[in-house]
Amino acid sequence: MATSLAIIILLGILANTLFTKLKMPGLLGMLILGVILGPYGFNLLQPDILNASADFRKIALIIILLRAGFGVSVEDLKKVGKTAIKMSCIPGLIEGFFIAFASTKFLGFSFIQGGLLGFIIAAVSPAVVVPQMINFIENKIGTKKGIPTLILAGASIDDVFAITIFTTFLGLYSGSHVNIGVKLLGIPVSIVLGIAAGAIIGFIMVWVFRKYHIRDTKKLLLIVGTAIMLTALENLLKNKVEIAGLLGVMTIGFIILDKMPKVGKRLSAKLNKVWVFAEILLFVLVGAQVNINVVVNAGAMGIVVIFIGLIGRSIGVIISVLGTDFNWKERIFCVISYIPKATVQAAMGAIPLSMGVQSGDVILAIAVLSIIITAPLGAIAISTSSRSLLDVEDDKIKAA
Repeated sequence: MATSLAIIILLGILANTLFTKLKMPGLLGMLILGVILGPYGFNLLQPDILNASADFRKIALIIILLRAGFGVSVEDLKKVGKTAIKMSCIPGLIEGFFIAFASTKFLGFSFIQGGLLGFIIAAVSPAVVVPQMINFIENKIGTKKGIPTLILAGASIDDVFAITIFTTFLGLYSGSHVNIGVKLLGIPVSIVLGIAAGAIIGFIMVWVFRKYHIRDTKKLLLIVGTAIMLTALENLLKNKVEIAGLLGVMTIGFIILDKMPKVGKRLSAKLNKVWVFAEILLFVLVGAQVNINVVVNAGAMGIVVIFIGLIGRSIGVIISVLGTDFNWKERIFCVISYIPKATVQAAMGAIPLSMGVQSGDVILAIAVLSIIITAPLGAIAISTSSRSLLDVEDDKIKAA
């Protein structure tokens, strides 16, 4: 594993630097590198690191969501609260059902099979979106109206809806008794429990940090370790009660920043350094999950279904920002920011196939295809359009 890790780090830094020099998002270079190094490319990574890939990717995702929590102030969140709630559910719901119906027409799926595909695809990728939004917050791009915070919060909750509705369709397919009403009611309960768990941990951390003198590095290790345990608890209780663990992780950082601003800013700076390593690991290992051969089997109809879904998602975003003071450029940017898919699709794409769902191989192929199309397309579009579509608060930054 050590050799594979060294290859990922060294080539990941190189790919990131190269793509940044070419004025493209560094994560795109790392995703492509992962495809090349992975088992479906030149197979240069050892099996043990691929077996541990899901855990590594989860830890990296925890790091970025902690960064997100430490980057959001109470004032910013109040500014976008209602719109963030709409952004967290309306676009994903419309996209999921657009894909479900399109699948029955173009792929010959039943509506339940289409629903499985739709709500795998419908999850936006916090791994792609959140780092860019944090960068915009730090550089005061679009922050006057709280747009990066809005997208950051909405994208972090969006996955909860998509995964919950996916599991509902999976239950319907397997013939098990699933009460759809109870499942849908469980979504806000899951969100509340996740936020509550994160808040409790955050307040405990604040109490500990005030009572005992602990070096910032050890503070950070305590927070990261506890955040990992929170997501482990989520998995442990999955069959009894749903907890939005990743939302809880974000809440931990939010509470600490709110109650101990100076400590929060110092820990955020340390997380930025940890992210340099975590980012490489996350995107290279996501890329390594991509099977190009499977993607070819999806064919043109798979691409059509994905783009129909993106049309539905775009309509959902426009509906969500109605009533805000956003101008048309800012609304277009919100649409663009909700394009990328990667993490959930890589993690869940193979589940229908592993559970014997008919056409599970096609569902996997289209899930992978959605990563290949939307992750680079969305990442590039977010990066290149931000300064032309959003206001930059700091004149010095704008001039640069």
